Amino acid sequence: MMVVISGPSGVGKSTVVHELLERIPGACFSISATTRPSTRADRPGKDYHFLSAEEFQRHVDAGDFLEHAVYAGNRYGTLIAPIREQLAQSRIVILDIDVQGGVQIHNKMRDALAIFILPPSNEALLERLRSRKRESEEIIQMRYREARREIEQAHSSGAYNEFVINDDLERAITEIESIVANEQARRSQLNTG
Repeated sequence: MMVVISGPSGVGKSTVVHELLERIPGACFSISATTRPSTRADRPGKDYHFLSAEEFQRHVDAGDFLEHAVYAGNRYGTLIAPIREQLAQSRIVILDIDVQGGVQIHNKMRDALAIFILPPSNEALLERLRSRKRESEEIIQMRYREARREIEQAHSSGAYNEFVINDDLERAITEIESIVANEQARRSQLNTG
């Protein structure tokens, strides 16, 4: 089963995904491809598949991506082949992608379970972006505007099955874990019934 997790910058999405991978038996992470330069903190093949712009375009032209988009001037995408391999082994494949990608996946694979993580409020989101102390106020405001646009797009797209408010990290993770387990049980029942 494919599980798409999306949410705006600062909502805690990466932390949620990391915890889900620890807690859900048989879960694995879909590693995205990107044209962005690798940093010293990156682990190639674990965090991202780093591709040149030419390599990325070859994959686009060959139809190798389940979804792809441009974010902050770099290209990101989800290669289909590794996902199919994991799904064939009955694994739960978790994707951490933006709304653009979520909508593309919804249009191609209607059976993906898509969950969007929401902040408790716009004010809380702005405070979370500021508390990271990584960027200037100008960049924070740009990310905040983008986050609000993403939230609106997620609601209006029809691509998301569930919306989970991250007002308490443990509660949000437990809720998403429950959503995944219930969907697994539902699908299992359909396959045996």
